[in-house]
Order: sequence, then structure tokens, then C-alpha cells
Amino acid sequence: MEHGVLSLLPPILALVMVIITRRVLLSLGIGIIVGALMVNQGEEAFINETLSQILSIVTGIFWSDGGVNTWEFYIILFLLILGVIAALITLTGGSRAFGEWALNRVKTRIGAQFVSAFLGIIIFIDDYFNSLTVGNVSRPLTDRHKISRAKLAYIVDSTAAPMCVIAPLSSWGAYIITIIGGILITHGVTQYEALQAFLLIAPMNFYAIFAILLVFAVAYFKLDLGPMRTHEMRALETGELTDKAKGPVPGDAEDTKPAVEGRTGDLIWPIVTLIAATVVFMIVTGIQGTEGQAGLLATFENTDVAASLLYGGLIALIVTIAIAFMRRLHINKIGSGIFAGVKSMLPAIYILIFAWTIIEIIGELGTGEYLAGVVNEHIQIGYLPVLVFLLAGFMAFSTGTSWGTFGIMLPIAGDMAAATDISLLLPVMAAVLAGAIFGDHCSPISDTTILSSAGAGSHHIDHVLTQLPYALITALISSAGFLVLGFSGSLLLALLTAAAAFVLITAALKFGLPVIYKEKTN
Repeated sequence: MEHGVLSLLPPILALVMVIITRRVLLSLGIGIIVGALMVNQGEEAFINETLSQILSIVTGIFWSDGGVNTWEFYIILFLLILGVIAALITLTGGSRAFGEWALNRVKTRIGAQFVSAFLGIIIFIDDYFNSLTVGNVSRPLTDRHKISRAKLAYIVDSTAAPMCVIAPLSSWGAYIITIIGGILITHGVTQYEALQAFLLIAPMNFYAIFAILLVFAVAYFKLDLGPMRTHEMRALETGELTDKAKGPVPGDAEDTKPAVEGRTGDLIWPIVTLIAATVVFMIVTGIQGTEGQAGLLATFENTDVAASLLYGGLIALIVTIAIAFMRRLHINKIGSGIFAGVKSMLPAIYILIFAWTIIEIIGELGTGEYLAGVVNEHIQIGYLPVLVFLLAGFMAFSTGTSWGTFGIMLPIAGDMAAATDISLLLPVMAAVLAGAIFGDHCSPISDTTILSSAGAGSHHIDHVLTQLPYALITALISSAGFLVLGFSGSLLLALLTAAAAFVLITAALKFGLPVIYKEKTN
């Protein structure tokens, strides 16, 4: 059944309720029920059909097609493993030792934020991996400098997806290049191959570029806006890195304290093992999934990200447990650390399951298809890139999936460019990629937003509300760039326009905001 504009009701209802009630699970639950009722309206015993559909979706997260669901279920297992690793590292004193080591070398809050941002840029292989790893590695350092967990979650989230979407050798890059290749063949474009087209598109992705630059500007110029300012002031004045009134946060094993005198390597070696093992398994699963010659791009295109994360996590967990025994940690302490680590990740897992469920129902309602159809309205061709950017942003915001937005919007953008002006093919595809990241950053039902909260140890709703102003600022800058690109066709002029907008907005914020702290280097 076609639902048209009503297909927007469940995601918008859930998003509005999240903002009003600050209760993520309740809001997502209501959105799920309303959406499922809409899908099954007109059916006999539609209440039973609704409940059956919801149960089927949730069950499918763990078991589908007669076997274990190796995507969602493996991601959940990886989260649990990461929680256990973090708890055991804390028990062995690794986090405290790393914090003390880093504190002696990174003297300022600005430096601590820069280190976290650089880690987010370097670890670009996969957004899930980036969000969880960078948050956990950076947390001891940012905690010692009294940087709020909401600020860390923003840094993590605003470097993860933006880097993955412009890096060809990432799970995102491989996926996007595959779609682009099909579009080029469909429209008979032969002047460049799919990889070359992706590399040409990357500098047109204004949102990704300026989202990363804004992270550094926010850190250096102390541009703490709205809710972020509240979190940062509380962290500086009271030392509370999260809002205690909201209870425990995902990834924070609050009932674990260092049980022995640890070393910096107790944190570094598990993380290095996690990164190395995951990369190795991404290559292995990519080669196994590639038919014919397994080149570097084909390998990353066919890699099994979820399985690689799980296998890498298991090896890192073994190393972490071995370190715990080497530090003569009592077996009872190790057991309590495992329990605390699992418990610390449960809130994030609950939110993730609810988000996956509502995304599935939104797909049944045809929300994405409806939004994509809006593009076919009569518009002036020069406005095409910026309108595609905004539409892709709203689609990703409503559906909680940037990859789904890529899959739906990239072919449509290609068709529109081919039907109007083929020279706009690359700009409109860049606009889709940029808009999808923008919407992903704003959406509380986005899995990468949820995982960034978990990795940084921030309350999810706090991360959503503190990141939103920065996402909107970056979207404004990007819109200026896409407008100029659409009407002039000049990438250089569009980049200069966006850069000028970035400088002006940054300067206005810098001189319009009072400083809430001054750096001390000793």
C-alpha cells in the first residue's frame, strides 16, 4: 500500500519525541508501533499482524534465512567484546597509566581534542570500527583534561563517516565505487572509470571536508555552542564528564576501578591487536568474497566488515585477558570485569536494536522511495546539486541510514543528470554523499551516531543534541558550495565560496562567544 507523505510520520514522530522526552527507547518504541500499524492497516487481525511483524524483525536481527544473522548479530557481539576489553583495561590500570602518560605529553585540552580528531582521520577503514575504537582509545586522555564525553562523541562522529566517505580504501569507498560503476555503465559515461570518478567526487563533498575542519576549529577556538557549552562548563567546573542525572552511559563500566598498578602497554597492545587483527580479517574475508583476481579495491569491496570486527575483537579480547593474568589479576576480578563490560554496553545495544527495527519498518512504508520521488519535481537545473544535498540529508535523517540513502539516491541523481545536463553527474552524486552524511549526523536513529555515543561513553541523546548545531552549520557552508557549483560548474570557485563561508562563520562564532576556559600548560 502506498503511504506517500504519511510514510514520514513514524520517523518524524520518533525524532520529535526524542527531543521532547529525552527518552530514546520510549520514542523509538512508539515510532516502531505506529509504523507497524500503518504497514498492517487493512489486514484482518491487524493488531496481531503488527505484533508479529515487530517480533519477526527483532528475531531477524539474530537469526535469518535458517542461520545466524552475520551482520547485526556480529555487530552486537563486537560491542559486548569491546565493553569487556574496556573494562579489563581499566581493571589492569591500563587506562589510568595511558592517561598519565598522555597527560605528560599532551598538555592542553586543545591538544587532547586534536589527538582524538587525528585518530579519527587515520582510522578510516570503517565507520563502526572508527567510532568505537577512537572513542575508547581517546577517553583516558580526554577524561584527564576534563573534556566532556559529549564533546568526545562529537569529535569521533564528525571525523568517522566524513573520512570513510572520501577514502577509496574503506568499506564505504568500496560500496560507493561499486554503485558509481553501475551508474557510469548505465549512462554510457566512458571518460573515467568508477575509481577515478570517486576521486573526482571527493573534493566536491563539501560536507565531509568542512565537518572535519570544523572539528579542529571547535577545539582550537573553543566554539562550544548551546548544549555543548553546558556539558563543557559542567566538566570543567565539577569534573563530571556526563550528566549524572541521566544514569550510566554505554561503554562506561562505572563499577570497575584499577585493581593493580598498570602500564601504558596494557591499553596500547589490546587496541593495536584489535586494529591489526581486524584489518587482516578484512583483507582475508575480502579475498574470499572476490571472484577472480582479488585486487586491493575488489578486496575492500567484498570484505565482511561485521565478521572482521568480531574476529578481530575476539583476538584482542584474548590478548587483554592474557595481560590481566600477567598482571596477576585475580580470577574473580576478571570475572567481575567481564560482567561489568557486558553490562556497560547493554544500553547501546538496546538502542541499536530499536533503531534497526524502525529502519526496517520505514523501509516497508517506502519512506525513502517517497523522498526520492520528490526530486522529480520541476526545478531549475542550477539548483539541482543543493536540492539533492538537502533531500539526501532529509532522507538519511528520516531513515537513519546513509548507506540506504546512497543506494536509493545515487542512481536517481545519475538519471536526473543524464536527463538534464550530464556535466552535473559528478556534482549531484557528490551532493548525495554529502547529504547522506549530514542527515546521518543529525539522526538519533543512525547506527553510527549510536555507536559514536557508545565509543565515547556519552549519553546518546546528549550526543545528538550537542552535535546538531555543528551539523547544521556545516550543512549551511556546504549548501553555499553546492549552489555555486550548480550554477558555475567550477569546483575551485565552489570550494573558495564554501571556505569563505567557513571562515566567516568561524570568526563570527569566535568573537561572539565568551571564552569558558583558558589553557594551562602546567
